[in-house]
Amino acid sequence: MDTVRFFELATEVFEVLGVLAMVVGFLFAFVLAVRAWRRTGDGAQAFKTLRESLGGAILLGLELLVAADIVKTVTSTPSLTDAAVLGVIVLIRTVLSLSIEIEIDGVAPWRKAFVTGPQVLAHAARSSAGQEPSSGR
Repeated sequence: MDTVRFFELATEVFEVLGVLAMVVGFLFAFVLAVRAWRRTGDGAQAFKTLRESLGGAILLGLELLVAADIVKTVTSTPSLTDAAVLGVIVLIRTVLSLSIEIEIDGVAPWRKAFVTGPQVLAHAARSSAGQEPSSGR
């Protein structure tokens, strides 16, 4: 297998994993919300759990899609148009990630400790199970 084909496959794998993370994350978020609703009987808590866990899944998916864009940028033929298009895509995805983080946490990311998409999902899972959140989140 030549190097170009390897990096094309790597890009495709990152893209598929990014979309898969969002789809599976949606299902996971829905299950967590139902679990929280059954446990507490509080629709607001269930909605909060759904929102946090779905936001975490979207963040994880966006991080994987940005990784795909980075691999694509490194391996593509150097053209100003391709670099500009990929730069705009990464910028849009980065702005989406930031706005989702602010929406979930209510705080700008640079004003709090760094929290990744998987950490948001883990926190939502602990909350839906009625466990106390750890001191890291």
